[in-house]
Amino acid sequence: MDYRTLGTSGTVVSELALGTMTFGAEADETDSHAILDAFVEAGGTFVDTADVYSRGASESIIGRWLASHPGSRDRVVIATKGRFPMGAGPNDLGLSRTHLRQALEGSLRRLGVDHIDLYQMHAWDAVTPIDETLRFLDDAVSSGSIGYYGFSNYLGWQLTKAASVAQSHGWAPPVTLQPQYSLLVRGIEHEVVPAALDAGLGLLPWSPLAGGWLSGKYVRDQAPTGATRLGENPKRGMEAWDARNADPRTWDVIDAVAQVAGAHGVSSAQVALAWLLTRPAVTSVILGARTVDQLADNLGAGSVALSDDEVRMLDEVSTPRTEDYPYGAPAIEQRTRKLTGGR
Repeated sequence: MDYRTLGTSGTVVSELALGTMTFGAEADETDSHAILDAFVEAGGTFVDTADVYSRGASESIIGRWLASHPGSRDRVVIATKGRFPMGAGPNDLGLSRTHLRQALEGSLRRLGVDHIDLYQMHAWDAVTPIDETLRFLDDAVSSGSIGYYGFSNYLGWQLTKAASVAQSHGWAPPVTLQPQYSLLVRGIEHEVVPAALDAGLGLLPWSPLAGGWLSGKYVRDQAPTGATRLGENPKRGMEAWDARNADPRTWDVIDAVAQVAGAHGVSSAQVALAWLLTRPAVTSVILGARTVDQLADNLGAGSVALSDDEVRMLDEVSTPRTEDYPYGAPAIEQRTRKLTGGR
């Protein structure tokens, strides 16, 4: 396992993180603890969760694992998130000081710790003034309740605004962004990645296998069944399945990943994860394993050394689309003709 700094901070984390959204849902407590054991044994040090994962069960499972493993708190960097409701009260959501205080206290209690290493805003809040959110986070850093803070699912302008406001007030700066990012989802490279690089934020990609599409288990025109997230949740996932299955780019990317995997004698999942580790600003890739076996395979990505030619091929076949305004040439030409009266 290799290690990288958490954004521009001095804290070091494993380049592969353990995502725990499955804990308390697709993995019971016994399996979840086994996954944690295997992850730490492999050298993993970075565990990511959120208060809303299984309505607090994920944090509680991690908390009981920490309590049953003396010394583990000093080895593991814990990240969690707050923003979404855990109850039905009028202030039980958003990024206000009121809700974040409740959310942070709840996470500390369920995790059984006196501080959280990385506290992340789970999504943008258009109602709460950004100054209020950032001041709360600065206070939390100053009090020692959190070590650092970051964001998840933010747009480029939202990152830039937050980082600029924090700097202008002399408050603690953000250190990370957790976005969806994979060979099939590269839209953040238009503006989010440049904004993160500008602000010095480390990226923590979630869904790095695009919901299992890059694992090699899906077959063209054959809807998944059985032990897959799409197969077990047809209403939740089949619209996305239909759209991706009908898109030739999906299968071009999957075929390219399989080709590279075959050349290395590894799984497609390992290649997809290894590619993400080559991307600018990436600090740690979040693994979403449901079983110890899945985790073991994913962890192998750290040993896959892609050649420059392989990275270039994967880059090209998965190039993010720029047909839409304001990036694509057709859209720019159309806009230019309109502004110049058709000339």
